[in-house]
Amino acid sequence: MFNNSSKILFVMIMVLGTMITVTSNSWLGTWMGLEINLLSFIPLMSDNNNLMSTESALKYFLTQALASTVLLFSIILLMLKNNINIEINTHYISMILMSSLLMKSGAAPFHFWFPNMIEGLTWMNSLLLMTWQKISPLVLISYLNIKTLLMMSIIFSVIIGALGGMNQTSLRKLMAFSSINHLGWMLATLNISESIWMIYFFFYSFLSFTLILMFNIFKIFHINQIFSIFFGSKILKYILLMNFMSLGGLPPFLGFIPKWLVIQQLSFNSQFLMVVILTISTLITLFFYLRICYSAFMLNYYENNWMMNTQINNSKMYIYLLLSFFSIMGLLMISLIFYML
Repeated sequence: MFNNSSKILFVMIMVLGTMITVTSNSWLGTWMGLEINLLSFIPLMSDNNNLMSTESALKYFLTQALASTVLLFSIILLMLKNNINIEINTHYISMILMSSLLMKSGAAPFHFWFPNMIEGLTWMNSLLLMTWQKISPLVLISYLNIKTLLMMSIIFSVIIGALGGMNQTSLRKLMAFSSINHLGWMLATLNISESIWMIYFFFYSFLSFTLILMFNIFKIFHINQIFSIFFGSKILKYILLMNFMSLGGLPPFLGFIPKWLVIQQLSFNSQFLMVVILTISTLITLFFYLRICYSAFMLNYYENNWMMNTQINNSKMYIYLLLSFFSIMGLLMISLIFYML
């Protein structure tokens, strides 16, 4: 529907909306940045090759418009309380404000729109939705100090994100529930340290990009496609498995670093129950990550012992292999660097 130059323009406007939200010194300014971000992302979702993209764009618009309406309503209540001294409990207004931001980010229990909507998107749009579109709501949530609602959302997110992916055959829905689970971890870091949240978000975005790049190269959308066409190469099986394990946070892969930091900081703050809940949910996500590759390893069919030259004559494939190397060996490389220092 749009050419590449138009898409680049929409991406730039989307980034501008996020920057306005993050740098604004008033709630009304943050609302304006969120709306700019929303209206620039919807045209990117349109795809003539995907019949469900229009439906997904409509679902996303309605959900985000509802969240923006609630956000604007709570902002107006705050302005009335501060300027006219209306007797309204600020705590309740802040809870309404945080609820709208949790809905915008797709955190549980306001997550119901997220897995269904992501089914109609391309892989690159799904990556933007799971990573960049969460920056603004998470930054705004960090400004609020409503621990009860935040703790409830953390517990719901990690549990629903773990259990919701158990019965999924669609890789996009599975990645959506994985994103909800990781969002619970990121919300847990907001109470501890913003720097740890930024580290976790960076590592999660990197690992998600690595996996989604491979899914996009081979146009894979369902689990049965993985072990029915599995690229004719054993080495790619092992790389895919290790990338999934890295996204799940299994040592000694790169994805273990942010989870290590979060568990360490939660332990320092004596939040041992939260550590147990987060760890158990991660074990469940590791189970359904492992299940994806299990059939591909168990089924017996013809395959090459190494990659064919025709499969790697692609710049995207080289990028994927390079990113996979950092994903698999990242923890060992960082440990070596710290040891040398």
